[in-house]
Amino acid sequence: MAEKLRVFFVFDMKTFFASVECAERGLDPFETNLVVADESRGEGGICLAVSPKMKAQGVKNRCRLFEIPKNIKYIIAKPRMRKYIEYTAEIYGIYLKYIDKNDIHVYSIDECFIDATDYLKMYKIRAKAFAQKLMGEIKDKLHIPSTAGIGSNMYLAKIALDITAKHSPDFIGWLTEEKYRQNLWEHTPITDFWGISTGTASRLARHNIFTMQDLAHANEDMLYKEFGINAELLIDHAWGKESCTIEDIKNYKTKKKSISSMQILPKNYNFEDAKLVMKEMIQSGCYRLYRDGYVTQLLHLYIGYGDKNKEIVKGSRRMSEMTNLYSFIEKVAEDLFDDIASRDRPIRRIGFDFADLRSSEHESYDFFTSVEKVKKEKKLVESVLKLQDKYGKNAVLRGMDLQENATLRERNKLI
Repeated sequence: MAEKLRVFFVFDMKTFFASVECAERGLDPFETNLVVADESRGEGGICLAVSPKMKAQGVKNRCRLFEIPKNIKYIIAKPRMRKYIEYTAEIYGIYLKYIDKNDIHVYSIDECFIDATDYLKMYKIRAKAFAQKLMGEIKDKLHIPSTAGIGSNMYLAKIALDITAKHSPDFIGWLTEEKYRQNLWEHTPITDFWGISTGTASRLARHNIFTMQDLAHANEDMLYKEFGINAELLIDHAWGKESCTIEDIKNYKTKKKSISSMQILPKNYNFEDAKLVMKEMIQSGCYRLYRDGYVTQLLHLYIGYGDKNKEIVKGSRRMSEMTNLYSFIEKVAEDLFDDIASRDRPIRRIGFDFADLRSSEHESYDFFTSVEKVKKEKKLVESVLKLQDKYGKNAVLRGMDLQENATLRERNKLI
């Protein structure tokens, strides 16, 4: 029996943050010049979103305020993440009116995949008409415009959204494997295709591969030698094939667990101030480990510089203890920071990973560790977490969090 042809949707809210701000003001985003940015960060503040009308005038998302042409008059809306989450929940509620949650995969705050296969027959409706119905309801209820991709697999739906929908009068793109090869095999740049980063494109270019057609007909042995197991995905996507379904995504379980955090600092920090922020981040990470019932023995640290080079350096340390307590991890983190961070270059980005997480039952210390000290710190952590749950994350702070260039208090107010 032939396998049933599946139909996937992917919806994207157009310039979502900017559209929400326009909706809140009763304005049409296609007729309004609006950017979402924090003016308090000065002319260098990043625009998180710009309205479609701004885009039509050549202003790009993620630009800085000073890059907007002076002749364009526009509204500046301060970012309100809680408001955007509320709108996202409303949009998800509209999907749930028609689609079971097991057939929905939330890809990002403004993008969502739906396996519509079984619902087309149920509602006796064609795929495009069903997509238009959902888009129309979002527009009528929330005044948020959207685009849609329809495909016979999730990859083709995403490509239909990213490449073809923007050129369609109804903002809907539709691809089958045949239409993909017919219309997009020679499309450039190749970085327009999901999964092809600039780095991947550069490596492909060294082998004279500039289009998906080139990739589809490239020597597979060469591709596996260049990209390893990832070559399989590149080859499948070059032919418009993708076996992964929403059901596969929901059933996937990672073999290894980790938690991570990355912070872009509000300005360039010197070595000591950056180390202070790093320690705040590690402290918060330890609280999260404790709350979630995990311990770790492996720390990765990342430092990004704020000079012209914008280099990112990284390092790792494996600890003798398997723990989630800050008093044990702090010294390791400080030593690692001292080893990899330059004392002479401005630091603008800090990140860390706690890797290879295990459940708390694997907690272990060396022979010389005081059991009483461990018990005492655990009681303190539990008290802090209870107070934070009741009164907010800023209810209990350490002395370092009150220093001038500390960032934790402000970050605790953010979503």
